Amino acid sequence: MKKLLFILNLLFVTSVPLFAQEEGDENEVGDKVRDKMTEYIQKRLDLSKDEAEKFTPIFSKYFREWVQTIRENRGDRLVLQQKIVELRLRYRPQFRDIVGEKRGNQVYAHQDIFVKEIQRLRQEQRMRNNPNRPLKRRVNRVF
Repeated sequence: MKKLLFILNLLFVTSVPLFAQEEGDENEVGDKVRDKMTEYIQKRLDLSKDEAEKFTPIFSKYFREWVQTIRENRGDRLVLQQKIVELRLRYRPQFRDIVGEKRGNQVYAHQDIFVKEIQRLRQEQRMRNNPNRPLKRRVNRVF
């Protein structure tokens, strides 16, 4: 497990600067992230070769729609959450048909873990590049 996390860390620390590239490179970077996310989820779900071959094109389509949904709904967090839930509900039966009920439900949990790890690595990268910059903290306030 530590080895896998180390490899993922190394991979993403070296690829994080790619996020700052020009828009022409954006698709290439998105493809790399999609491929790494797909690979990560396949390993976490322990997919067979046949399952992985069926899973990859559907997950790629889901990933493109997921990214597009995020871009289109950045301004309104609540609408974004609703659209993501709708997207996940639409793709869940397809994932379940390929990998079964239990693992089909785990796809999104593994995706969330992957995204949080990327966010953590990007934050660490920013801190290394500018150590005097204070960390942004989200504070949940109850009114």
